[in-house]
Amino acid sequence: MSEIAREHEYVFNWNRLKKVAPLSSKTFELNDETLRDGIQSPSVTDPAIEEKIELIHLMESLGIACADLGLPGAGKRQQDDVTALVKEIDSTGMKLKPNCAARTVVKDIEPIANIVQKTGVPIETYAFIGSSPIRLFAENWTVDTLLRHIEASVTFAVQEGLEICLVTEDTTRSSPEVLDSLFRRAIDLGVSRLCLCDTVGHATPDGIKNLFDWTISLLRGLGAEHIKLDWHGHNDRGLGVVNSIVAIEAGADRVHGTGLGVGERVGNAAIDQILLNLKLLNEWEPDLSNLLLYCQAVSRSCNVEIPYNYPMAGGDAFRTGTGVHAAAIIKSEKKEDKWLADRVYSGVPAGMFGRHQEMEIGHMSGLSNVHYWLTSRRISYTDELAQAIFAKAKGTNRVLSEDEIMTVVRQFQQT
Repeated sequence: MSEIAREHEYVFNWNRLKKVAPLSSKTFELNDETLRDGIQSPSVTDPAIEEKIELIHLMESLGIACADLGLPGAGKRQQDDVTALVKEIDSTGMKLKPNCAARTVVKDIEPIANIVQKTGVPIETYAFIGSSPIRLFAENWTVDTLLRHIEASVTFAVQEGLEICLVTEDTTRSSPEVLDSLFRRAIDLGVSRLCLCDTVGHATPDGIKNLFDWTISLLRGLGAEHIKLDWHGHNDRGLGVVNSIVAIEAGADRVHGTGLGVGERVGNAAIDQILLNLKLLNEWEPDLSNLLLYCQAVSRSCNVEIPYNYPMAGGDAFRTGTGVHAAAIIKSEKKEDKWLADRVYSGVPAGMFGRHQEMEIGHMSGLSNVHYWLTSRRISYTDELAQAIFAKAKGTNRVLSEDEIMTVVRQFQQT
């Protein structure tokens, strides 16, 4: 029986009750921003180049299409790192498409053009400029100021043969009148993409649908349907991942995210969680068995801890110390049914992402937890040993450590 057939038999899936079509009618891509927007967080470490190389290979293994490799205009280290990463992509034949960020000023785009000339590898340029009324007021900018910056930077990029995307910072709080002017001018100048950007995590799903509907209508009216649309979201309301999926449904060609959601303030949309959900929605074909390794590599290289309750990669993601939960998993395993055991008390199948169900012994456990814990470690089971461990667990207000359990086991082995 296929996995889909098993799901129909054992799970009533309300998520798909009225879902009769894919999320999007067109092919969409993911763009990994970990090495640019992610490391702008004041709490993370800019990884060493060896760690960045490891990360881009993991991105490639997950089917991620593109990666923002940095902001070369920030200085020599960023320029050297981007150059090394581009050479690695080229020399190893990776499919990962490189891009870089820049302000809409020529001096930020020049280093990108220089790296392209040096390596011979195309690099997309994501040129950003603030567009919301609140930003214009704070900066004392006018729309004419924005248009002058866009004209100078896009003209230079196009002359240098760079593919360029205009990123309107704070798009989700920008007026249609301003966006209309900026988008029309950028398209006339030769941009190939527009990035709709939720810079401060303001957007709700309804806002995203409204913004994409308006933008798509504008492009259609201009006869510019060939212009691709990106979505770049932050997580200030905790909606980063949901908004990214909504953006795909609304018409995004490319969606951005970062590993573990690292980024400024509370961070960006977590690309690992986007991937996890796309996989469970049957919207992502590539294998994701390296997703845990990717999260661990981001954690290690950026010096960011993975919270214990983080989806898929957290220490407690597939761990239980509750008797009822453990009993259901054990009964499923006794049926010699790994598919069932991995789903009976888990909405995310551990095995799909290179993990497995873990059972602990604590104050909420039953004897089934003790039996599973001992037999899974090939420790001889006796009722007396089980009762002794069970009594110790019931005398605590937490899960027992392995050392605590093994202390009891050794006492019985010595008698």
